Amino acid sequence: MHETDQVFAGSIPEFYDRYMVPLIFESFAADLARRAASLSPSAVLETAAGTGVVTRALAPGLPPGASYVVTDLNQPMLDFAASRQPPDSRIEWRRADALALPFEDAAFDLVCCQFGAMFFPDRPSAYREARRVLKPGGRFLFSVWDRIEENVFADDVTNALARMFPDDPPRFMARTPHGYHDRALIRGELEDAGFSPVAIETRADQSRASSPRIPAVAYCQGTVLRNEIEARDPGSLEAATDYAAAAIADRHGSGEVAAKIQAHVILAVAQAQEAGVKQIHERAP
Repeated sequence: MHETDQVFAGSIPEFYDRYMVPLIFESFAADLARRAASLSPSAVLETAAGTGVVTRALAPGLPPGASYVVTDLNQPMLDFAASRQPPDSRIEWRRADALALPFEDAAFDLVCCQFGAMFFPDRPSAYREARRVLKPGGRFLFSVWDRIEENVFADDVTNALARMFPDDPPRFMARTPHGYHDRALIRGELEDAGFSPVAIETRADQSRASSPRIPAVAYCQGTVLRNEIEARDPGSLEAATDYAAAAIADRHGSGEVAAKIQAHVILAVAQAQEAGVKQIHERAP
């Protein structure tokens, strides 16, 4: 993963929330929130919260006495999320790195994360941190996108931009959001981090928009793909968006459009932390 794949700054958070969230995230957020609330957690940590689509869906389903710490590494995304959330004394907003969580051991019943694990530069470390801050028997509930070929609009845009920039195709979508989909790898990394059992469910849905331009704007201007386009040609963002919109229209029509999206939803149970592992963590600088 490129270091720039984590830079959601400038106008990206606003475009992300306006276009990407309703296009691909809302239905999965509602599903993740339902699963999380059914576990009746009293202390919840959300990592890589983005613009807060899961937070908005989950907070109403938590008990009045619950605590809910919402974190993201990217401060502009976290600020945008907080601005969209109604006042709620149960919620604490905090910038935090999922690879080095600033919380005590066994502090939470549930750690949840929607479509964030793909961005972690060291997923095994992030999983060990999630296990560390969970109580024994606590749950780690998260989702990752399936391969890009199962997520049609993302694939359409990626292929269109490869034709527009044949010498240096922007590959952000395939490389990062859709680059971590191997179920055996996911299960193995979680088990190595101290989670068992690990349940992985593959869930398909439909991505819908009122016109082909909506998914083109969503991907080209509401994700880090924007940075890749502008790095290749600073004045080409609108032309690239138009080109992607035309490609989607050619395949799906010029009116309302719909296409498949697919993700893996993972529920892993934290095992009791071995004393030796805990001591190593405590001695680490």
